[in-house]
Amino acid sequence: MSHVVIIAGSPSKRSRLTGLIDYSVSQLSEAGITVEVIHVADLPADDLVQARFDSTFIRDALAVVEAADAVIVATPVYKAAYSGVLKLFLDLIPQEGLRGKVSLPLVIGGSIAHLLAIDYALKPVLTALGGRHILGGVYAVDQGIERLDGDKYILSAEITTRLNRSLEELRLTLENGGITIA
Repeated sequence: MSHVVIIAGSPSKRSRLTGLIDYSVSQLSEAGITVEVIHVADLPADDLVQARFDSTFIRDALAVVEAADAVIVATPVYKAAYSGVLKLFLDLIPQEGLRGKVSLPLVIGGSIAHLLAIDYALKPVLTALGGRHILGGVYAVDQGIERLDGDKYILSAEITTRLNRSLEELRLTLENGGITIA
């Protein structure tokens, strides 16, 4: 059985990014894939900022990434790039920490203007971490995700279609041993 970790790089669990994450967890779980979520903002801030590799929290989170077959990196866009919280965590992943893993970027922003943040900000970092199987990714505009009471979210049909396509590509890639099947 495949194992996917989602690195949630939002400073808030109330972000609409949570809608993308929750939907992804649901779809992958239904497909028989084990999914774990690391909410970077839940890790001790001092451990992240001071790069405390000896921290139990940091070691445990990095062990989850190491054990995964695939990594979904989820982030909001701030100032045309991924979040600072995510950057702190990515800096702790070993230089070749994503080698042999499939990666899928999920990014949310306030407008379509930051669509290229996936290609020009996030993918180069994933490549620097040894990632070679980086799927196209999904960029969502936050107006396409409605937040309901009880921390529930509704994704627009357009976002759902694109996210389903990317999650299916991830599933097929894992099924085929890391070879991307479009």
